[in-house]
Order: sequence, then C-alpha cells, then structure tokens
Amino acid sequence: MAKKVDIKSEPNLADAAKRKREETRILTDDLEIPSELRIIASGKKFFIRTYGCQANVLDSQNIEGILLEIGYSPVDNPLQADVVILNTCAIRENAEEKVFGEIGSLKRLKGENKDALICICGCMVQQPHIVNTIKTKYPQVDIIFGTHNIHHLPSLLNEAYSKKNRIIEVYSKEGEVIENIPCFRRDKIKAFVNIMYGCDKFCTYCIVPYTRGKQRSREMDAILKECQDLVKQGYQEITLVGQNVNAYGKDLKDAPTFATLLSKVAETGIPRLRFTTSHPWDFTEEMFEAIAKYPNIMPFLHLPLQSGSNDVLRRMGRRYTAEEYCHLVDRLRAIVPSISLSTDIIVGFPNETEEDFQRTLDVVKYCHYDSAFTFIYSPRVGTPGAKMEDKVSMETKHERFSRLIATLEPDFEAKAEAYVGKIVPVLVEGSSKKDETILSGYTDTNKLVNFKGNVSSIGKIVNVKILESHTYSLIGEEVNE
Repeated sequence: MAKKVDIKSEPNLADAAKRKREETRILTDDLEIPSELRIIASGKKFFIRTYGCQANVLDSQNIEGILLEIGYSPVDNPLQADVVILNTCAIRENAEEKVFGEIGSLKRLKGENKDALICICGCMVQQPHIVNTIKTKYPQVDIIFGTHNIHHLPSLLNEAYSKKNRIIEVYSKEGEVIENIPCFRRDKIKAFVNIMYGCDKFCTYCIVPYTRGKQRSREMDAILKECQDLVKQGYQEITLVGQNVNAYGKDLKDAPTFATLLSKVAETGIPRLRFTTSHPWDFTEEMFEAIAKYPNIMPFLHLPLQSGSNDVLRRMGRRYTAEEYCHLVDRLRAIVPSISLSTDIIVGFPNETEEDFQRTLDVVKYCHYDSAFTFIYSPRVGTPGAKMEDKVSMETKHERFSRLIATLEPDFEAKAEAYVGKIVPVLVEGSSKKDETILSGYTDTNKLVNFKGNVSSIGKIVNVKILESHTYSLIGEEVNE
C-alpha cells in the first residue's frame, strides 16, 4: 500500500520571486533532537551524496553534523545505509538528470531494507515541478526538504519513523540565518565558511535567488569565531563563501563591508584565505587594497563575466558593461600585479548574435584568464530567461562554444608555461592512490600541481619546483629551498 503524503509546505516560485525584503533574522536556538529519535538512530548508518557548489558542500557538512549528533554513523555505500540523503543542485539540467537516475537506483535499497529512509534536499526541490515529479514518479522517496529548513531534519526523520508517511517540507521565503547548526568537516586541511546566504541580484538566467532566497548575511563576530576555531584546529586554508560575497553586510544594519570582514579574517592568522564568488557590480577599491595588504589573502579571484556583449549583459540583468568589467580587471591588476583570474562565461543566451559572441571573444582576449568555467545556456524553469524567445540553433551554440574554448586555451597554456622553472608554495592535499610519493595540491594562485614529494608533507605548505606545464595542471618536485 502506498504511503500517505504529508505536505507541510511546497515550493512556490511566485513567493520566491518577491523582491521586497525584510530585515535579516538571525536565529541562534540550539538544535532540537527528539529523545526517541536518538534511540531509533542507535546502530543505524547514513550516506550523503552532494551535487553542486560550495554552498551545497557546506549544507552537507551541516547535515552530516546533525546526523552524527543524533547518533547515526557514516557509511560510504548508499545500499548499506539506513538513511540516504541526496543534496541536489539546480544550476544545470544534466545535474537534475543525474539525481533522478540516482533516485531510481535507490529502489534496490528499499527492497533490501524496508525501514530505510530516502531523503532529497537542496536546490532542485525548491522548484515546484521537481517536487511534483518526485512525489508522483518516485514513491521510494520518504522526505523532501529544502534549503531553508535543514535544522528541521531531526523532527522530519522522527515523524517519518513514527507516522510512516512521506513528508514534503519546502519553504519559498526570504529565509533566515540559522546559527548553532552542527558542522562536520571531513577535510582537515581546507574549510569553507559561509558568510552569507542567498542573492538579491536576480540575474535573468539564474535560479539561485529562487532556490536559496534573498541575501542574508551572518554577523561578523560569528564568522570570526568560526574562523578562529578553524585556525586553532590547524586548518591551513579558509574560503569565505557566498553567492555574492562582495555584497556582504548590505542587508544588515550598521554592518561592516566585505573588505573589512576579509581583513579581520586575514588577521586571525589563517595561512591561506580565499573567497568566492564575486559579482563585478559590488567590487570596491577597498577590497583590492585588502588583497594587496595581506599576504595570506591568496592572489586569486573568480570574477564571472558571463558575456562580453553589453546588450546580452543588459538582458541578463548583470548591471555592468563590458567596458566597466575590463576597467575593473585593469584596476585589480594594477593594485595586485600577481593576481590570477578565473571567470564564468555563458554561450548561447537567448538571441545572442554573432556580433554579441565576438564581443565576448574580445573581452576574453583582453583579460587573458588563467582558467574559466564555460557553459552553453540552459534555461531554468521559473526564471525570466526561460521565457525569452530564442532563435539561435543548438548547432550554432555548440560551434560558438568550441570557438570560445579555442580562444581561451592559448592563455591557459601560456599562463601555465610561465611557471616552469619557478619554485612556488603549494598546500599539499593528498597523495596518489597508486604511488604515495606523488603528491598533489594547489599554488597560491589556485594552480593544481602534481609533484614528487614526501607523504609527511600532506597538510603543509611546501616549496615545489615546476618542471612541466599542462593546460590544466603543473608537474613538479618538492624542494627544500
């Protein structure tokens, strides 16, 4: 017999699209865990699969912290778990297809363990059509919850066990900042730290404001305490994370700027400090000066361009011109000459002309990027871009995409080749499974390096001499200089 579906709340894109904002609410209540759930969880195991960006990685760390606090233990195979959680991404259509494939494969788990719970959360389920698909086509899913109510997971699990219902609880709202959620980081070398949630920009191609809510900044004292704790625990690198870190604090009364926060975190003594992602609209000279002032702020910046055409940028709702973007890059390189720059570029936004595309190539040639994330436009249901008429064929989009890669890669190769013969600091993250003397890590400019070294160097910053360059990685050897 099919389980009853208990719909506590379903996503609503109209609610998510409301631009009027309220003052950010910061909740610091302790996590509530029903005593009966602790008893049920004893001896049970969980598995988490994470799709998407750093925000999802952080959410999964919170989910794992909650499950460990309840009393579950982790397992690496979903078919051995009593609770399986898929934390999903909505940015690309192929990510959604992977999730549906995974859900389908979990039918086997239900056959082997009838009491197992399958939970789907994250950005995908903030979309009404996705929830409806899961509800109607995938009866093996027990709990659907969204990005705003991760702290409700204990009560959702407890209810699923006690009432044997399928539960849907997905809110479409501005959201709050929830502090005091347990966090478990498996990586003991590098850590992501959320400084804000959501986004107010509402770019016409982007689903994030609908799935993550409007911008909510954490208070600086809470961020600094988390970073100070990470320094005490021996972490070597912190990345400050937000959908638009440059806008940090604009939703809080009398809040510091992002440049101030960045400087304060640098002063905690963390050996390496990074941040992502930056929107060109909110950049300030104060931020450039902070990067230049503190040697532990890494000389690497991800600065999404999206398009080099002013007409396309206007229709994307990006709020800057190609000329303003290029001026920003010029100022940044004048103040921080060693900066390494990556970007995002979308090919085939609705009705992109050949002239529009050529202007994107012009900006690419002007900026000389070190790396780039490139995409063919994928419409997201509920965004303004999805409603735009598009007369550009997929064949044309793929042809332009190939030309974009061909324009980018000579710069990638030249930037990599410039490292050959140099000795650079590398934060060592691990070793090869086949040969533990082959280590890997990243330079301060975020270049991947594979090199010959001592396994005792893992977790340390060591000097590496670069011997070879490849388009997307470097080869070297550890030196004592």
